[in-house]
Amino acid sequence: MNKINIKKGDTVYVLAGDDRGKTGRVLKVDAAKQRAIVEGVNVVTKATKPSAKHPQGGLVKMEAPVHVSNLSLIDPKSGKPTRVFRKKNDEGRSVRYAQKSGEEIK
Repeated sequence: MNKINIKKGDTVYVLAGDDRGKTGRVLKVDAAKQRAIVEGVNVVTKATKPSAKHPQGGLVKMEAPVHVSNLSLIDPKSGKPTRVFRKKNDEGRSVRYAQKSGEEIK
C-alpha cells in the first residue's frame, strides 16, 4: 500500500469536483480506502432517525469522504497548493516537505 501524504489536521486544497477551489482542514483519513473527510467540503444531507444525539431526527448536513487524489496540501510558506516529497531527517525519520518551497510540513 502506498503512503498517503495527507494527515489529520492538514490544510488542503480541493483540485476536482463540485467543491473545486475550496480549502479546508482534514478531519479524518481512511488510508485503506484512500479517502479523507475535509471540513466544509463535499457536504451532504442525510436523513436520520431520532436518537439521543438528535432527538428530533430529520435532515443532518455532514461531510462525506473525498478521494485523496482530488486533494493537494497547502504550502506552509506561500499558502498555495503543492506536491509533497519525503526525505529522511537527521534522526532517520521520514519527513514531509513541500515541493514548491522545500519547507517542512509539520
